[in-house]
Amino acid sequence: MRIGVFVLAARFPGQGSGRVLADAVELITAAEQAGFDDAWIAEHHFMSYGVCPSATTLAAVAVGRTTRIGLGTAVSVLSTWHPVALAEQAAMLHHLSGGRFTLGVGRGGPWVDLEVFGTGMERFERGFGESLDVLVEALSGGRVGADGEFFRFRQVEVVPPARLRPVVACTSEATVGVAAARGLPMLLGMHVGDAEKAALVADYRARGGSADDHVAAGVAYVTDSTAAAVREVRESMPRWLGPGLAGYVPVDDRVRPMRNIPAYVDLLTRIHPVGSAGHCAETLLRTAEITGIERFILMVEGAGEHRRNVENIRRFGAEVLPLLAR
Repeated sequence: MRIGVFVLAARFPGQGSGRVLADAVELITAAEQAGFDDAWIAEHHFMSYGVCPSATTLAAVAVGRTTRIGLGTAVSVLSTWHPVALAEQAAMLHHLSGGRFTLGVGRGGPWVDLEVFGTGMERFERGFGESLDVLVEALSGGRVGADGEFFRFRQVEVVPPARLRPVVACTSEATVGVAAARGLPMLLGMHVGDAEKAALVADYRARGGSADDHVAAGVAYVTDSTAAAVREVRESMPRWLGPGLAGYVPVDDRVRPMRNIPAYVDLLTRIHPVGSAGHCAETLLRTAEITGIERFILMVEGAGEHRRNVENIRRFGAEVLPLLAR
């Protein structure tokens, strides 16, 4: 089993963005010291849900502050990136990290980002597969060219060259199909439980997908008792999730879906490792058994205060990781 942290650079009320970003880097170094295998970084724009607009940039900073831990993006939003430019960034990180970097990409959402960056709804709705194909070719270690609907350019040599296989965030059947058709592993979100994750893995296999190294995201918070851990997360996370989720602004006139924040936090505490060390280990082992997934990235910023988040990482490393290694 491979266990990593999932760093959102979540800004709670009263926190400054610059301090949150600096704290995010410290969380990654703390995770390495605590024995985690990976640290994956999220990309968001124009919102407090996550104040890191470039996961590759933050990963580059983390490369220089760490020596062992794997680093990844969860995710770089392919709908607003040029795939060759993103491939170049990934190739640099691959070489600079000594092969510790994994590129995670996603379709993103129908948000105002598409307007600001000029890629539009067409790239989001119809262009994801084409963008992914260009990205995969650019990460094949050789040359890349395109003659499609969204990308047309002559063959060029990617410098520096690198052979990388991206991971694809999948939250819909359509995106599962895109990943399966290309044999790319999936990243499954923290908003779905074991049964839903198992169903997505089964759908992936039914569509001919060949990868078996999928990744599951979750929330992690460990303390002396499960009741105490659940209580603390229920008290702290809504302060971030409320204003954070409100930052998702649609690019058109569609109605933005609204979540019942307390109910959502309650779901997260029930389906993810939130509790005592034993409960956290049992939860992850159960998810692995039901879904077949043995690679996890866990959001560790739920306490809000940086000091408590670091303590959460240290306790998880000291108390939960040894139980998973048995």
